[in-house]
Amino acid sequence: MLYSLVEMNRAAMAPMRLQAKAAAAFWTSSINPARDSQMGRSIAAAASVFERATRYYGKPEWQIPSTEIEGKTHMVTPVTAWSSPWCQLVHFETAGAPENRPDIIIVAPLSGHYATLLRGTVEAFLPTHNVYITDWTDARMAPVWFGRFDLDDYIDHIRDMLGFLGAGAHVLAVCQPGPPVLAAISMMAEDGAEAMPATMTFMGSPIDARRSPTVPNVLAEERSLDWFRSKMIHTVPLPWAGAGRRVYPGFVQLSSFMHMNWDRHVDAHNRFFAHLVEGDEDSADRHETFYDEYLSVLDLTEEFYIQTIERVFQKALLAKGEYRYRDERRVRPEAISSVGLMTVEGELDDISGIGQTQAAHDLCTNIPDKLKEDYVQPGVGHYGVFNGSKFRNQIVPRVIKFQAHVAKAG
Repeated sequence: MLYSLVEMNRAAMAPMRLQAKAAAAFWTSSINPARDSQMGRSIAAAASVFERATRYYGKPEWQIPSTEIEGKTHMVTPVTAWSSPWCQLVHFETAGAPENRPDIIIVAPLSGHYATLLRGTVEAFLPTHNVYITDWTDARMAPVWFGRFDLDDYIDHIRDMLGFLGAGAHVLAVCQPGPPVLAAISMMAEDGAEAMPATMTFMGSPIDARRSPTVPNVLAEERSLDWFRSKMIHTVPLPWAGAGRRVYPGFVQLSSFMHMNWDRHVDAHNRFFAHLVEGDEDSADRHETFYDEYLSVLDLTEEFYIQTIERVFQKALLAKGEYRYRDERRVRPEAISSVGLMTVEGELDDISGIGQTQAAHDLCTNIPDKLKEDYVQPGVGHYGVFNGSKFRNQIVPRVIKFQAHVAKAG
């Protein structure tokens, strides 16, 4: 019912949003003599804020036209290298780039936002790597005949994509993918798979959510699975392709995240209004760029969401050595012995607290110390672990240096 009400509200707001859009166009028109007046700028700014607040934000484009390698500009084209109904492995083909760049697969989180949230992560590695990223399917766009997609299916996808890339790739798991990526590589090691990655880097991941619990961790532990099913799971309505599918809607996740820092978001929109009135286009553009991405969300299947809550946050099965793939096979991280392990955490992370990612070192007991590295980035929160200036200037060079160290040690 909630999903239908949200769609009805969006439809009801459409005429007012269009009026606001027309008002903004009128008051910013070059032929309007009141365009540069205080009244004109204020009305245009208010109309723009309202239009953006009531807009539906679809899946963003990658918007990475080029990259610079060794002082030369190379065109970048995102193409689908591998796909299933639930994921596309996007390869950023770089025309004329050196062929000796190592492969890196960035495993994007399936936790509410599209993979494009990691646009900055991709851009940072393009000059040095042949970059791939997982682009997960929005469950509201998945017809019911696609069937289920749960946490173990996610693990299968990681194994399949690593098999597609072949041995020697580097894996970078950002946030949510940490546990399933570690599980996938653990089973590959135990099976003696040929396509073993060279390194695996976990960034802000809940490998052991019991350590330094944050607000989301506490909520997951305090509520029962029945509560999550009744309060967080809803049915996709028509006209979406996934009509009839039970999902954890992206708008619920977005609402939860925004209320964690509500004052900050309100202040940001107040500043956005002020920037528009003052004519500060650069600051207004930065606001729009961030929120165009932040407000674009996707849905998760019920089974994936509920299993993640139960297995990762409530029972910490992988951290306890009790995770059983398909409820049968125990996952053994200690089986990994030749893959480099790096963990990266943010000092101010309010999503995955300090120690949650570091737990991977305690689980992978047979990886030699010379193939391990742990790094905590001062002065950044969760987003800063994989985006922003400190990520580009301090974290990325350390990851590249670690990868080179592992290659030399091997």
